[in-house]
Amino acid sequence: MLAKSSEKAFNDADWAFEIKWDGYRAVADLSKKEPLFYSRNGISFLSKFKKVSAEFDRQNHKMILDGEIVAYDENGKPNFQLLQQIGDNPNLTLVYQVFDLLWLNGHSTEELPLLQRKELLKEALIETDVIKYSDHVLEKGVDFFKQMKKMKLEGMIAKKADSLYIENHRTADWLKIKFTNTEEVIICGFTEPRGSREAFGALILGKYIDGKLIYSGHTGTGFNKESLNQLHQRLKKLIIKDSPFETIPKTNMPVTWVKPELVCEIKYSEITKDGIFRHPVFVAIREDKEPEEINDSTIIKSREMKAKIPSKKAENSEKEITLDKHKVKLTNQDKIYFPKDGITKGDVIEYYQSVATYILPHLKNRPLSLNRFPNGIDEQGFYQKDANDHIPEWIKTTQVYSESNDKYIDYIYCNDKATLAYLNNLGCIDLNPWNSSLPDLEHPDYLVLDLDPSKKNSFDDVIEAALQVNEVLSLIKIKGYCKTSGSTGIHIYIPTGGKYDFDQVKDFAHIIMKQVNEKLPKLTTLERSLQKRDDKKIYLDYLQNRTGQTLASAYSLRPKEGASVSMPLDWEEVKPGLKPTDFNIHNSLDRIKEKGDLFKPVLGKGIDMMKALELLQNL
Repeated sequence: MLAKSSEKAFNDADWAFEIKWDGYRAVADLSKKEPLFYSRNGISFLSKFKKVSAEFDRQNHKMILDGEIVAYDENGKPNFQLLQQIGDNPNLTLVYQVFDLLWLNGHSTEELPLLQRKELLKEALIETDVIKYSDHVLEKGVDFFKQMKKMKLEGMIAKKADSLYIENHRTADWLKIKFTNTEEVIICGFTEPRGSREAFGALILGKYIDGKLIYSGHTGTGFNKESLNQLHQRLKKLIIKDSPFETIPKTNMPVTWVKPELVCEIKYSEITKDGIFRHPVFVAIREDKEPEEINDSTIIKSREMKAKIPSKKAENSEKEITLDKHKVKLTNQDKIYFPKDGITKGDVIEYYQSVATYILPHLKNRPLSLNRFPNGIDEQGFYQKDANDHIPEWIKTTQVYSESNDKYIDYIYCNDKATLAYLNNLGCIDLNPWNSSLPDLEHPDYLVLDLDPSKKNSFDDVIEAALQVNEVLSLIKIKGYCKTSGSTGIHIYIPTGGKYDFDQVKDFAHIIMKQVNEKLPKLTTLERSLQKRDDKKIYLDYLQNRTGQTLASAYSLRPKEGASVSMPLDWEEVKPGLKPTDFNIHNSLDRIKEKGDLFKPVLGKGIDMMKALELLQNL
């Protein structure tokens, strides 16, 4: 949950006031066997701040905590710059100041009022030298603010006492009130040094306003020789030919432009009417902030599609739209993607935007295999995993080491409508996410049982096999969630909640499929090899539960005649007569609106595999 900026301290009986810590915001997920500790943008802090993460096993409760990692100088004062130099100073005094509780012993606490959450937190948290409960005062915000000033701290956070915890939401229920004017800005370029100065002269700064990157000043102060050179080395890797700004600013020295990827914090005296910082001083690089977060803070809600349409003809062929404050160029909108159905690229983009609310939770933070058909489904398609250098700066990627290729692969992941439209415009008709998600790609969130028929099987055969899977799952008290593949098969998903690694999940899926095969030996097979496989049998594929394997997401279109959709089903709908083509680009949205997201529980609490295995042994 994020806070809005506010200028003045106040008193109010309905508000709680906390110290504004000058550190890295961090979530500690202690709900599973292995802890997770990560920043707001999903970067793991486990090894970077070992001093803190080593203390997690002293906690008695399973919980998810929200707080701030703070470094203290020799005078006991929080110092953000020291925090950045953790690698050079392993003996640094660190404290994880915990101020909120999001989950406790199997129950979400986000719907509870703030003060109730903090009461539970105070009871549940075991304080150590490096993990502390961050307390608050009630009502007396003005006195508290004066006290913070005396202590030379950064400011205070005011929180409504009854506020609920709303993730990724900047709300007036939480306010940040600071003494010094500080702001995060994006580094967009650097000027040549003058005189005896090395590396660079000044940083060119920007921020997003209405989705456009706008110049907001430059700073040449706040560096020492070492920080100048370190930052220069980083910036050299980001050099680009053209200015990233909408309007190129005038500068007094030649500028080298860089990709707008690095965020830094500055101090300043005031902001002019035209949005330029006066007397800005560089404070530090903010590794925990994404460039797209650095925008005019009055613009909170993501904007709906706004097309800049010069003419009707251009509307069909090419247009630029703004989604989530990003510009997406859409090309060849009238290109036919499904020749027999007359469905265009524009129709595909429109479909995905219409179901974005439902599909995005199933794509969030998951590396994608891109199945591209840039010339439509009748032409040759291809799979792409590695993002190329030409993707827009705002597209999110994550590096994953591939043993088979002996290199790191830059996977794209899709968390917003803008990325969705961009991928569809590339020719991605279906979207294929990993079973695991960032920040923990080693532990899948769900298990997949893929019923893959031969050409000689009917869809009624597949339904028979699916019902048998459901019967086995019922016997071991597991609920499976079923969807059409959108092609010829059926997928059954079981939530695992990130508790087990891929090998454990795959072995468990294998055991279930063996049970199904024993019940239906004439209809199903576990034979992996196509040459050896009986061509009249359904392959019970449990190997989809390996690292990096992907299947079409729920609500994904499929590159098949009829533009079918991979559609979640109620089990009572799984009966003879059902056809995969029953759900397509034309009727899926109405069905989804009526049924809601039937696949939501797949992302929920995982099964207890040990209990299920005990029951399996008794079958």
